[in-house]
Amino acid sequence: MGRAPADKVVSDRLSRALHPGAWWLWALAMATAVSRTTNPLTCLLFAAVVGCVVAFRRSDTPWARGIGAYFRLGVVVLVVRLLFHVLFDPGFGHTVLFTLPQIHLPRAAAGIRIGGEVTLEAVLAATYEGLRLGTLLLCLGAANLLADPRRLLKVLPPALHEVGVAVTVALTIAPQLIESGQRIRRARKLRGAPDRRRVVRNVLVPVLEDALDRSLQLAASMDARGYGRHQPQTAWARRATGALVLAGVVGVCVGVYGTLDGTTPRGLGAPVLIGGAVAAIVGIRWSGRRVRHTVYRPDPWRHPEWLVTACGLGAAVAMIAAGGVDPDNLYPSVQPLRWPTLGWLPLVGALIAVAPAWLAPPTVARRTDTAAREVVVA
Repeated sequence: MGRAPADKVVSDRLSRALHPGAWWLWALAMATAVSRTTNPLTCLLFAAVVGCVVAFRRSDTPWARGIGAYFRLGVVVLVVRLLFHVLFDPGFGHTVLFTLPQIHLPRAAAGIRIGGEVTLEAVLAATYEGLRLGTLLLCLGAANLLADPRRLLKVLPPALHEVGVAVTVALTIAPQLIESGQRIRRARKLRGAPDRRRVVRNVLVPVLEDALDRSLQLAASMDARGYGRHQPQTAWARRATGALVLAGVVGVCVGVYGTLDGTTPRGLGAPVLIGGAVAAIVGIRWSGRRVRHTVYRPDPWRHPEWLVTACGLGAAVAMIAAGGVDPDNLYPSVQPLRWPTLGWLPLVGALIAVAPAWLAPPTVARRTDTAAREVVVA
């Protein structure tokens, strides 16, 4: 027998990074699905789905291991939402839990209430809303963990290069914060972390400073490499492209509102949406002609990308359909109080949404037991 190379990796699927646009489309579709309900069981189910997909398909970068930070952020949002509701809007319902000292405000602040009776119905309503908001943040955080924002710049139209730089710097702040926090925490553990009383000065300030410096370094390196360099354009062409893009954005906003709102005339719905989208695309393509845009090794869009996007859209469609079939299940009643239940359509949507944990290609090739056992001496 011969000696097999120790670094041989046997994998049934080729490992590669999924297109970042696919992860963002999946995450936005998940956020759309979560926004259609305040059912705590459904929100917790979708949060578990997001955590499962991130755990299976995250990369080996340090900031990709920050899903716990987003879960903690969701808990903070829930607690803050609950506290604000208890302090400033405690009263509706009949099941009184406790009574806070009430501050009587002048007539100019009519409609605002501080303190008073805190009811179970109000607490549950605030909890449901806070849980939905926390799950929405988790969905968007998953997109940051699964897709590198710098790779997303490759697929942006050339006309959006300036916006792309700003968005990239903004999106890299959260991952850089997570990575900086992990490095500083490890360094403090190695030093013994003797002083916990000055945690703001010793931890928070260095983390924020390091994350901001690294994001600015990214922007400076992009500028040094000539990203966004463009040819001169006449004033007439610049105004025309700006007017087209602005008209397209306004048309898309009005069209989306008209499509979702049943009371809006039909003429302000799909026709305006299509016209606005066409105007925006024409303006962006026209403006992009003056920008020299090249991409080194562009990310491919293949079958896994379509499958991941379809899974997210399937979850959103299932939740939208659930709103027509059983709206009471999506918005549990708190007055009168009813125990929330998990509907079958949200369950189907969650099962579809978790499929990318297996459908997406692995980011790192897996070493099988067979390959490990093949290191034998003749």
